Amino acid sequence: MNIAIIGANGLIGKPVTQQLIDAGFSVTILARHPEQVRSLFPTARIIQADLQNPASIRAGLQNQQALYLNLSVRQDEKPGDFHTETDGMKTIIAAAKQAGIQRIGYLSSLVMRYQGMNGFHWWVFDIKHEAVRLLKASDIPVTIFYPSTFMESFLMQIQGPFLALGGSSTIPLWFIAGSDYGRQVVRAFQQSDDQNRDYVIQGPEAYTYEEAARQFVQHYPQKKLLLMKAPVEVLQFLGRFNQKMNYGGHILEALNKYPERFEAEQTWADLGKPTITINDYARQV
Repeated sequence: MNIAIIGANGLIGKPVTQQLIDAGFSVTILARHPEQVRSLFPTARIIQADLQNPASIRAGLQNQQALYLNLSVRQDEKPGDFHTETDGMKTIIAAAKQAGIQRIGYLSSLVMRYQGMNGFHWWVFDIKHEAVRLLKASDIPVTIFYPSTFMESFLMQIQGPFLALGGSSTIPLWFIAGSDYGRQVVRAFQQSDDQNRDYVIQGPEAYTYEEAARQFVQHYPQKKLLLMKAPVEVLQFLGRFNQKMNYGGHILEALNKYPERFEAEQTWADLGKPTITINDYARQV
């Protein structure tokens, strides 16, 4: 199968792209900066493309059968900016229809369900929900993946000798490794049909965020890490003056309060059960 990927060099885009290549897919990567992905995936075909340039997206999707999307809202984005998951999504859908794409796979979010709970409302989650609506209204068969927290998030929280945590939660999360998720994406495209599919993506074991962080720190071999905790309220206050802090305060509030429960039974039956534990992941990175 010929498959195009947008977002291959993202934190989760990398392991998914590698799994698709390893599974024998003919991969074409659409990238705004091709030089940044060429060294990562030397066997892939790489096309320069930009979501704000519709002609480049149309050209990149020619002769492709499927499309995988790893899009996101950057931490420094503002509500009035160009958003890849809404403004860009409209360009993608139009180009995919013209190219005859047979299926689109899209990485969404499980925690975006927190929108509307406990009076919580965040414009970023509005974008996430709108992206799903656009895809399901496109008349192209779509597979939408709703993941729990990725283990890769720990790498983003390492600051010198510390692993930084924000707030606290008693709610267990089913942490998932990017490579396990990548293998599930492979199976989803291998088994694709003409129906829309929704899959909750969760890992093999559940911990609160602090419990998971302690497991990661204990088994991380590269250097000794100490946990550093900051109250969410501090981030929310600083977020009045800094866009990245604003983003962090909102996402941490949602992660700490969303009442996640195990919902991946059908995913495991259809796409395989994840096997990588937090301890495994910490030793591998």
